[in-house]
Amino acid sequence: MNYFDAIMQASIVNKFILLVLLVFSVTTWILIVQKRLLLRKTGLDTAHFLATFRNSARFSEIKNVTNNFPFSPQVGLFLAGFSELNFQLRHQKTTAGNQPKVRSLESIHRVLQRASFVEVAKLEKNLNQLATVAAVAPFVGLLGTVWGIIEAFAQIGQQKSVSLTVVAPGIAEALIATAFGLFAAIPAVMGYNYFVNKVRGVAAEMEDFCLEFLGIVEKNFT
Repeated sequence: MNYFDAIMQASIVNKFILLVLLVFSVTTWILIVQKRLLLRKTGLDTAHFLATFRNSARFSEIKNVTNNFPFSPQVGLFLAGFSELNFQLRHQKTTAGNQPKVRSLESIHRVLQRASFVEVAKLEKNLNQLATVAAVAPFVGLLGTVWGIIEAFAQIGQQKSVSLTVVAPGIAEALIATAFGLFAAIPAVMGYNYFVNKVRGVAAEMEDFCLEFLGIVEKNFT
């Protein structure tokens, strides 16, 4: 069977449905590639930033190199925590010879949590589009199939014949829409589940970093 000819012979409605599914499929693969590259860069930058963070003696040294790791969410957490820490230290009264102390570790923790929500939202950007394609594409394909079957039965009524030669081409053309819908939906489902698990892993790493940052602050500024 020549599938291209079958598509070309389909009705205007079915052609439109197939075009929509093609757009869904192309969009899905673009999002998958973009998100995979983003997570790869995120992993590399995070590894390098954490190595710098753990090998540096002062927070000010780390802040000076944060621009070198633009894809690391831990950089956003560090900058938020460092800003709140500086604010508390600047407004804390100290006596001569004494190091300033933080007023509230809980406040720093809340700032880190808010920053983590922002960073997770960045990583989750466009994942809802994959979920939408995964949920909608099979039904759009099914709509094309139902429409094609309706037309096939209408043609049977016109020709007044139920032979396989008359029925088969119309049914085959109708089922192409279902196949297109599945081709669009399956990668979207797999990509969505994969990236959700990856983002959860990154979120867990950010939580670990928050605890590490708070531990350093508690050790040196309380």
